[in-house]
Amino acid sequence: MFVILLLALIVLIIVSIVTGNLFYVVKQQHAVIIERLGKFHRIVGAGFHAKIPFIDRKAATVSLRTMKNGFDIDVKTEDNVTIGLEVSAQYHVSYELGNAPQESGVYKSYYMLQQPVAQMRDFITDALRSSIPVYTLDEVFAKKDDIAKDVNATVSEQMAAYGFTLVSTLITKIALPAEVENSMNQINAAQRTKAAAQDLAEADRIRRVTEAIAEAEAMEKAGEGIANQRKAIAAGIKDSLEIIQETGVGNDEANQLFMFTQWAEMMNEFAKSGKSATVVLPSDFRQAASMFEQMVAASETSKQSNVPAGPGVGTSPRP
Repeated sequence: MFVILLLALIVLIIVSIVTGNLFYVVKQQHAVIIERLGKFHRIVGAGFHAKIPFIDRKAATVSLRTMKNGFDIDVKTEDNVTIGLEVSAQYHVSYELGNAPQESGVYKSYYMLQQPVAQMRDFITDALRSSIPVYTLDEVFAKKDDIAKDVNATVSEQMAAYGFTLVSTLITKIALPAEVENSMNQINAAQRTKAAAQDLAEADRIRRVTEAIAEAEAMEKAGEGIANQRKAIAAGIKDSLEIIQETGVGNDEANQLFMFTQWAEMMNEFAKSGKSATVVLPSDFRQAASMFEQMVAASETSKQSNVPAGPGVGTSPRP
């Protein structure tokens, strides 16, 4: 009888080894739930393990790695714009062991929730549809990271009861209706055009002010130059008259000679300039010889007309 039992045990062991019901290996970042006769028995981690064949069984292999799932959710903003959100959630089974195996994340994730991913999606959808309506469309774009953090904090508390840790919740894309997107692009383009026009106007104003300042400074310098030029001309005229007077010529004759000389130089410079202009000259060029006499006579007449006549004194024409 003993031999029969021994042989049966040996056969059972061989069958268990062949069928894999005796020894098993748990991979890294995984945990295995062992049930004995249909009831939870223990949780084993990575490594080589043995179990009682046909009595113990591996109920589930739970991955402890971080997983990712994406959701598409439609929500409405405060200004009644329906937008589509692409949400990405990163989560993993809680690493907490608790005081008893039944308090661990592995136990809760397997026994307490049938479809954890679907439930997490519902929690995130509910949280977003509760928070987004208090924001306008522009505020959703500006505060999407803050909204995602608030949603993550809310859903993390809910999923913790089922043995899951929500690592992060990200709003990866905000999809707008075509007409709303076109309107926003037009508004943005108009704002940029306005800003560009203001910048150009400011640049033009600065250019005009700079040119005006430069022109004023140039005119000031030109005025100083003209004043200095006139001083130099006056000094030259004075020196010329003094030299002419040293030759014995009277003041009137010296002035008249100087005037004629200035006129001759002006005509000479005009001829050298080569500019196209009209000059009125006597029809008979022989009259040019009497130009000096005419200028002298005109000067004398001007002087006599400015001298008041005394009593009994008449003005006789100069011969």
